[in-house]
Amino acid sequence: MRMRKKPNLPKRLERCAGMILEEPTAYCGKWLSTFGGSQLHLEIGAGKGKFLVETAKENPDIFFVGIEREEGALVVAAEKAIAAGLSNIRFLDVDAVNLPDFFATGELDRIYLNFSDPWPKKKQWKRRLTYRSFLSLYWDALKADGAIFQKTDNQKLFEFSLNEFSEVGYRLKNITFDLHATDTPNIMTEYETRFTELGMPIYRTEAYKQETKRT
Repeated sequence: MRMRKKPNLPKRLERCAGMILEEPTAYCGKWLSTFGGSQLHLEIGAGKGKFLVETAKENPDIFFVGIEREEGALVVAAEKAIAAGLSNIRFLDVDAVNLPDFFATGELDRIYLNFSDPWPKKKQWKRRLTYRSFLSLYWDALKADGAIFQKTDNQKLFEFSLNEFSEVGYRLKNITFDLHATDTPNIMTEYETRFTELGMPIYRTEAYKQETKRT
């Protein structure tokens, strides 16, 4: 669903200039040495930032980066981080297909894929963030013991993702078809809150990088 254009968007983006990095290629391979932190975590599709901002609050020793292409959502996320006084988070308006330009090989500890677009038509599957070409990009950017944490409300996307993870060579752990029926620690996104109120199940898994990539 396309967001409505936010009022005064240019001015709001300008006020968030320090939180939204304009030249992220400059930090490739240098994120932790520049900003500090014991680990580097990335969320692709950060939306309005609820998940990432709250996660950053709970983990001040970890540095977080959020990618979001929708400017209206991006500015809301950045404003939340600024209001919370967070120094361990930044946002990027970039395309995930260019991930190697922003993160060096083995630089990331974790990637979050929360409620990504399901791209339901078969001819669109290559655009899914869990399609094998994207998973290969993540593999290269992740450390040896790095992992992808995925959550979605879409069962078909989830089943597709499980197969793609396995095909590429990731080791799957903690697969659940009803996250909120478990005791797994969980910070909800805006979408997740809405779906949960409607009684919809949330699907979740963790995919860990192994020694050998298959594809």
